[in-house]
Amino acid sequence: MLGVLLFRDYGVSWDESVEHYYGVVNIKYIAKRFHLAASAGQPMPDLATYPDRDHGPAFDILVPIISRLFTSDTPRAYMLTRHLLIYSAFVLGVWSLYCLGRNRFNSWRFGLAGALALVLSPRLFAEGFYNGKDIVFLTLFALGMLFLTQLLERPTVTRAALLGVATGLAIDVRILGLLLVAFTLGMLALELFFRPRAEVPRWRWLAVGGVYLIAATVCTVAGWPYLWDAPLTNFWDAFQRLSRYPWLMSNFYLGQFVAGDQLPWHYAPVWILITTPLPYTCACVAGLVAWVSTWWQAGWVGLRSRENRLDLLFVGWLLGPILLVIVLRSVLYDGWRHLYFVYPALLLLALRGIYALCQAGQQRRTWRRVGIAAAVLASLEVGRTAVRMVLMHPHQQVYFSFLPPTMAERYFERDYWGLAYYQGLEWILAHEAKKHILISAPNPDPIDNNVLKLPEAQRQRIQFSPRHANQYQYFISGYRWHPQSYRDSVGQEVYSIRADGVKILSVFKKL
Repeated sequence: MLGVLLFRDYGVSWDESVEHYYGVVNIKYIAKRFHLAASAGQPMPDLATYPDRDHGPAFDILVPIISRLFTSDTPRAYMLTRHLLIYSAFVLGVWSLYCLGRNRFNSWRFGLAGALALVLSPRLFAEGFYNGKDIVFLTLFALGMLFLTQLLERPTVTRAALLGVATGLAIDVRILGLLLVAFTLGMLALELFFRPRAEVPRWRWLAVGGVYLIAATVCTVAGWPYLWDAPLTNFWDAFQRLSRYPWLMSNFYLGQFVAGDQLPWHYAPVWILITTPLPYTCACVAGLVAWVSTWWQAGWVGLRSRENRLDLLFVGWLLGPILLVIVLRSVLYDGWRHLYFVYPALLLLALRGIYALCQAGQQRRTWRRVGIAAAVLASLEVGRTAVRMVLMHPHQQVYFSFLPPTMAERYFERDYWGLAYYQGLEWILAHEAKKHILISAPNPDPIDNNVLKLPEAQRQRIQFSPRHANQYQYFISGYRWHPQSYRDSVGQEVYSIRADGVKILSVFKKL
């Protein structure tokens, strides 16, 4: 219900037009491959040499088809359809987390608490409307983990096939879905060695493992047209390109611009800390402490317990990718969005911390008092987060958990997605009577993207003018790659947008 009410409010992100084009390139390739009339006479870039061929196209293929079938397929209709579909995927991720929490702790209340925490995660909630890469991947990864836990509970061919399909779809969105293969094989090995043979024969684990690998392989190839001509060669090419992704821009981090391939090891952990509500972080730390304590006491013997094996899976899900990024010095940009798929694991470990505190409170009165105090403080902060989300709408993407606005502006990226440009354009259109309006910006992309979401009549009024031409009437900046204030030379500031005190957009009128 929230999605249906709010999906029209968000602007168009930096990548959405590029992802749309990539989807169309794949659709035209498919049409040409199967000799469909839709491809006749339409020029098409060669998919084999397309710059973003290493990106999984599954979701990008789906959106244009649905938009064409069920809407007028205007630019505005396409963007609204895309945002609603992304949010629908986000809801599926919320449901997956609910099921994981319910299954691990044998309580629908814990599952619901985890689902609520995901919805009340401001950045993830906002990106659940426009981030068709990382949010969709988060959902498919969580869904894969859910199918994995169900397979471990009862190994059947059907469950193995479902897990294989989820894995293939995840890889077809981001190649990091390969981690699901590693987690699955690792957990099957643990079940093979620690699950009593009387419950499940060893041959069955090998059988479901084989079915899983076949289903994952078939689904991966089927959903990624680039792989059709040479599955192994092209997949290896995509994997190699991922490991040395040529992103040549810089990140604004701790008050300095740092190249994407020269980031310090703490880049991702710091971003996770400052953008995750504090109660979730503290509860996750408590969950990790509880897990270490259990492991210290029981050792390898503890893996005979299903709950301990699941906790090991969640710890690996959270820490494994983060450590991998640090060790390999992977290229990251736009905060920690490439690692969003570990966030459900963070919340599951937060539930583990709450669960451990509840157990301790049942045994000792002192811990009960600590638990009650912690619950009261956490509830107040989560309630405050919900209020902040309402007040920040539709700019929850610049939420900082505890940083003062001045510190956030001085040391970190703000609206790197460029969403606020949409509200800036709406303000100009409402306050400028001229039929045609010349607008400039540090980069044309956020203007071009957000113009697409405007009604046709309003879209025709806007014309982009390069800043160096000095012929613009309005200048808009979202402060990306330019955190400092602008001089009066660009014009007089006539409008600005602040989200929770952080300035994320300014509109200047030329004097």
